[in-house]
Amino acid sequence: MKFYWKIILCVIPLFLVELARAQGSSPQKVLFVGNSYTYFWNLPQHVASMAESQDIPLETRQSTAGGSNLGQHWKGEKALNSRNIIQEGDYDAVVLQDYSLRALKASDSLMYYGQLFGELIRKSGAQAFLYLTWAREYDPYMQKTITDKYTELAKKINARLVPVGLAFERSRQLRPQLNLYDPDGSHPSPYGTYLSACVFYGAFTQKTPVGLPNRLISQDKAGEKLYLNILPSNDARFLQKVAEEVLLKISE
Repeated sequence: MKFYWKIILCVIPLFLVELARAQGSSPQKVLFVGNSYTYFWNLPQHVASMAESQDIPLETRQSTAGGSNLGQHWKGEKALNSRNIIQEGDYDAVVLQDYSLRALKASDSLMYYGQLFGELIRKSGAQAFLYLTWAREYDPYMQKTITDKYTELAKKINARLVPVGLAFERSRQLRPQLNLYDPDGSHPSPYGTYLSACVFYGAFTQKTPVGLPNRLISQDKAGEKLYLNILPSNDARFLQKVAEEVLLKISE
């Protein structure tokens, strides 16, 4: 047991050093641009609640519409106003999340509009983050192509990659019985959103997600407690460790 804790005490500082080196300063005001993969189970609020639990200032906002892609965000379709929000919002960071199958079926569109948004974000003074999404439940082999395309785009626009899809992949390898998916096999379950939030928390704050609370709390308009997620502590701990592992891996 003493040897185990010596390993933990060595690994956590290493995680902090490597992640800080790879990602630079921590944003305090973040805009999420995406669709239902972002708003399902209130992902931006999950991340803000995690940060608040550690006394880290982090304000999250979103510009989302169900089923939308980056081209629709750019053109202002579906009543979206993402370009103006980025230009006028004084954000430290902007997260880009394209339609879930865009990397597979319309990668040219992902690259084209991703680069347009990358330049817009750069001019606004914010840092771009790419929300690397996951494979559909029925076909894990999708993940490699999704990962490759988002990695390519990240290099083109100098964005920070948030490897949520890799965390889903790793969790499914280690504990396939832990269901990260909604019954539709596409959207995240509360477990999937919690895992996503852990990855974003680590990417934004450069701190390990291990040790975050398993109950995430916000407030409603009346100031009453609003529980965003409640997971068994052992499951939350597992998801935190998966997030830490994939964040460390991409920082290498």
